[in-house]
Amino acid sequence: MQTLPLTDQELAAWLRLSTAPGLNPTALRRLLAAFGLPEAVLSQTFAALAEVIDEATARAALAPPSADFPAQLDAVRAWRESPGNVLVTLDDPAYPPLLLTMPDPPPLLYVKGRVELLHTRSIAVVGSRSATPQGIEDATRFARAFSDAGLTVVSGLASGVDGAAHRGALQGRGSTVAVIGTGADLVYPSSHHALAHQIAGHGALVSEWPLGTPARSANFPQRNRLIAGLVGGVLVVEAAMRSGSLITARFANEMGRDVFAIPGSIHAPLARGCHRMIKQGAKLVETPEEVLEELGFAAPPPPAPVQPPRLRAVAKPSPAEDETLPESGTPVPAEDRRLLDALGHAPATLEILAERTDMDDTLLQSTLLRLELAGELCALPGGRYVRAARNG
Repeated sequence: MQTLPLTDQELAAWLRLSTAPGLNPTALRRLLAAFGLPEAVLSQTFAALAEVIDEATARAALAPPSADFPAQLDAVRAWRESPGNVLVTLDDPAYPPLLLTMPDPPPLLYVKGRVELLHTRSIAVVGSRSATPQGIEDATRFARAFSDAGLTVVSGLASGVDGAAHRGALQGRGSTVAVIGTGADLVYPSSHHALAHQIAGHGALVSEWPLGTPARSANFPQRNRLIAGLVGGVLVVEAAMRSGSLITARFANEMGRDVFAIPGSIHAPLARGCHRMIKQGAKLVETPEEVLEELGFAAPPPPAPVQPPRLRAVAKPSPAEDETLPESGTPVPAEDRRLLDALGHAPATLEILAERTDMDDTLLQSTLLRLELAGELCALPGGRYVRAARNG
């Protein structure tokens, strides 16, 4: 999709108004609706602007640019010259149509990658940064199914569920968009540099923040609002009671988007946010097909049978690697902790635990038996295991 070419004067006017302190996107949209392009807004008198917006905002719009504005403008020019980098303005045909339904759409979007994905049907997959192994698996599996069905998967490039959602989509058709809370020239967290490179090559990175903007906690709720605005629905995989994912879901609900949540164990802290949303009206879903059906999409064909993983023998950890459980004060072998972390709070089979822990069959069976005798887990019918419920 081609974007509108901008002259240097037009680019400077867009950048000046979009970065003017005290001029929020809602007020800027009103000015653009009244006077046209940013150059026309900047040519108006204070009195003319004050008739459309309040006096303080009119002063903000006409205030001289900051001393470092020429450097900012040069940086944007240089960034646009790199292959795959596109600056999309509010009046550009390439601007995402769903964002135009918001009262405060960002005036500028910095897009790195396939800008056409911003016009496709999409769903957000979000959740905890500290996701359990089960949450990572669910996010990956759901996102891949959505991508295979033709949906673009949108998330926030964060650790945990977000990263798993992007990777799952890349395993499918590769249609994924990462909405980031920094400038488009930065990657946060730094551990996701390789993932961001993959997304830019097969999907798109999107930011509304000026180049060079670092990661700040205040940026991420606004990032979540943009995620909700871009999509037709939001799926929350895991979320604690105080979670940015719940902010995304709230924005989505206010914008009339569908909200879905995956339930979990009543003992799992990261299921409580999902359960709260379900109580408030989010759709409880257990399979990707349920979400696709709600959105009017055909489910992808079933995947080919997967061979069970080959088990590798691993050396037993040294006593120095042992940990202590705070409940009992008793030293706990490292493999016990590894298996409990892999088990999470949802039932899992021997095959799943072997894949997650990389234990050989003998070590896995002995560790399971030891934890069962210690009351840390319970064996369920069908060869599954689950953490033991604890009171208090």
